Amino acid sequence: MKVTSLPLKGACLLEPAVHGDNRGFFMESYNEADLKQQGITLQFIQDNQSLSAEPGVIRGLHYQLNPKAQTKVVRVVRGAIYDVIVDVRRSSSTFGQWVGVILSEYNHRQLLVPKGFAHGLCTLVPNTQVLYKVDEYYSPENDRGILWNDPALGIDWPASSPILSDKDQRHPLLKDAELNFD
Repeated sequence: MKVTSLPLKGACLLEPAVHGDNRGFFMESYNEADLKQQGITLQFIQDNQSLSAEPGVIRGLHYQLNPKAQTKVVRVVRGAIYDVIVDVRRSSSTFGQWVGVILSEYNHRQLLVPKGFAHGLCTLVPNTQVLYKVDEYYSPENDRGILWNDPALGIDWPASSPILSDKDQRHPLLKDAELNFD
């Protein structure tokens, strides 16, 4: 698996080796030993899956507070997304900065989202399915978010009329968000 570091410390793209022929393809989407050789040691305990029926669905920006913060590995099994992470570690030199990447069923890329990052996505095509591994269980009492269109972040979402949940429309701005990552 190829690991490419992103400009936000700790975040990276994972690109598995894809073996294709006239029948289709085979790939190892996760191999603990391969990642460990590259300095990435994680123990995943839960897999999550989402389906977004329409293009322009924005989910996020989500995170969990410590002690239930989550590291995620996000991948797309059908469709395509614009995947965004925001550094919400107050002591980080990149606090408040974001990175966006396209993940799709065709490029097979995966995004490693470390603890201390808010995560969001925008679907680019209909019927997009996203899978993500997490290293901590969902914790409703630690579930938090940042408003998807916070002007201080300036995220350039690829949706002219985004489709959002009620919850995602009510998240606070980054400056008002509850954060406990140092």
